[in-house]
Amino acid sequence: MALNVRSPAVAGLFYPVDRQELMHEVHYLLANAIASDCRPKALIVPHAGYQYSGPVAASAYACLRSVSAIIQRVVLLGPAHRMAIQGLALPGVEVFDTPLGSVELDQNLVNKIVDLPQICISREAHVLEHSLEVQLPFLQSVLGRFTLLPLAVGLTSAEAVADVLARVWGGEETLIVVSSDLSHYLPYAVAQRMDNETLQSIVQLEQLVEHERACGSTAINGLSIAAQQHHLTPQVLDLRNSGDTAGSRERVVGYTAIAFD
Repeated sequence: MALNVRSPAVAGLFYPVDRQELMHEVHYLLANAIASDCRPKALIVPHAGYQYSGPVAASAYACLRSVSAIIQRVVLLGPAHRMAIQGLALPGVEVFDTPLGSVELDQNLVNKIVDLPQICISREAHVLEHSLEVQLPFLQSVLGRFTLLPLAVGLTSAEAVADVLARVWGGEETLIVVSSDLSHYLPYAVAQRMDNETLQSIVQLEQLVEHERACGSTAINGLSIAAQQHHLTPQVLDLRNSGDTAGSRERVVGYTAIAFD
């Protein structure tokens, strides 16, 4: 019986569509990532095209090498860019495809949260959403086989996100990944100042991050609640913007990599 599949939407746009080219690019980014010896339970990573935010994302994913044999499932949360949704949306599919292969959804985790009032099922929220998709080639390259719980985060509260995370938190076998960029389209120096302020709020687990400062703010704030509950410590691995990586400094987008362990 054919599986219900979510096909790649931004392959060839945000990252290479060719399998070998994609493998080469991801491996190059990971090999050149800033080294860290942390063993993260959770990560915050950016979601722009790889030429812009790939080096920053790699700083986070490189941390997983030491725990890659332990991690069996990934809970992945990212903001819904393409359509307004209430709550957090499951995709209603069984598999996410990428040029590197297929990732099966974790039906056990789906069943743990599907009864929550903030959870909905929306194929439309996922079909063109890039914030989740661009994380998968990194995860596939570092972890190999794993199951996935992908959630597109819409209009909801940090507390509602934290309630979802509480149900799927698990142990060392479960990794939480929050996908978010930082400030958008500000001059370089202004963006640097704002992004540094945002990082201070995140590191202090203040749950005060606003949407204007990070498109994934709701999930970040929900993760901050969970981090407090589980006594996790955030560690900033990288902070740059598109003016540092591949773009003009007149209007930049900020990126960070943060590990919670």
